[in-house]
Amino acid sequence: MNITVVGAGAMGSLFGGLLAESGHGVTLVDVNAAHLQAIESHGLRLHNDQTDRHIRALRACRPDEADGVPDLVLLFTKTLHTARALAGVAHLIGAETHVLSLQNGLGNVEAIGQHVAMERILIGVTTWPADLVGPGHVHSHGKGVVRLMSADGRERPFVAAVARALDEAGLACTADVAVWTAIWEKVAFNAALNSICAATQCTVDQLGAVEDGQALAFAIVDEVLAVAQAQGVAVQVDACKARVADAIARHVGHKPSMLQDVLAGRRTEIEAINGAVVAAAAARGIPVPCTRTLLQIVRLVQARAPHSLETP
Repeated sequence: MNITVVGAGAMGSLFGGLLAESGHGVTLVDVNAAHLQAIESHGLRLHNDQTDRHIRALRACRPDEADGVPDLVLLFTKTLHTARALAGVAHLIGAETHVLSLQNGLGNVEAIGQHVAMERILIGVTTWPADLVGPGHVHSHGKGVVRLMSADGRERPFVAAVARALDEAGLACTADVAVWTAIWEKVAFNAALNSICAATQCTVDQLGAVEDGQALAFAIVDEVLAVAQAQGVAVQVDACKARVADAIARHVGHKPSMLQDVLAGRRTEIEAINGAVVAAAAARGIPVPCTRTLLQIVRLVQARAPHSLETP
């Protein structure tokens, strides 16, 4: 398969590197010049639980330097950059090109739909961990899974082919008609932990310092999943709360991506997570006071940041 990964940060590089290693033609597209140069010069260094090696059988370039028509565009940009990122690679998207989003939050399908027909959009969720250690160097310890499906829920041959490609690359992927359940449960998980940590500058485990931390996180899970249930998505509230509790107990010192963005003065994904939930709740008349309050607080926090006025 010919694959273009748009957004070659930690996750995009991990997936692209493993897909290239398993024999697919992979191009990593990003705007991080130092990262691209390191990969072009030395290959992608991937350090995981098994090995520390360099993967050289892939290309890395800026959007305007990318060419060819891929079978699959794999999106790993932040949701707030989706529209601009796709506009930057619009020249690559052919009549048969499919786009897979494994991004956080909600609203990605709508943004992708401006460039690709619904039947060529795949949506999914992943739990694989990855960190960008430095230019051309990705660190991934632990295990994860990928669940994906056509955005319209229909099982198609290309969906199975993508799932098989990711699975054979070692990414434990399955095609799952219940993928929207996984997406909404991850939104609830992120709305709870990311927004509280971004607002308080606590690490995940520090939310367990007082009972109020976990109680607030659970309240947000309840609110988010009530919205999902109102939309007909069969979510498992108790299972999601158990994952939140496990993260608070085990993710010692972990700074969620939203907190990292706040500390670095970058725009956060709050609008695609809490913001999207608040909008969906308002449309159905569902009260989500905790989710809304955290949205408002994080908006205030990021408004102080030097890059808060950047156009997404």
